Amino acid sequence: MEEPLDLIRLSIDERVYVKCRGDRELRGRLHAYDQHLNMILGEVEETVTSTEIDDETDEEIVRKQTRQVGMLFVRGDIVVLLGDI
Repeated sequence: MEEPLDLIRLSIDERVYVKCRGDRELRGRLHAYDQHLNMILGEVEETVTSTEIDDETDEEIVRKQTRQVGMLFVRGDIVVLLGDI
């Protein structure tokens, strides 16, 4: 291995975890990637976490929304972390 992206090559056709900007998380099968970390993921589970402050109680309310996506193109500039599941 000569470069950090060589490690990602070992994850082709494996399930990966992708932490993205904007409190978004992806879990899916890595089909392809490039030097910018643009990726094609299949069988994706996307989780979006949002927090709100209740006006009456000043409590923080955390909401998680999950959806299934068959195939997804992930633009590399939103990726914060990439790991194996």
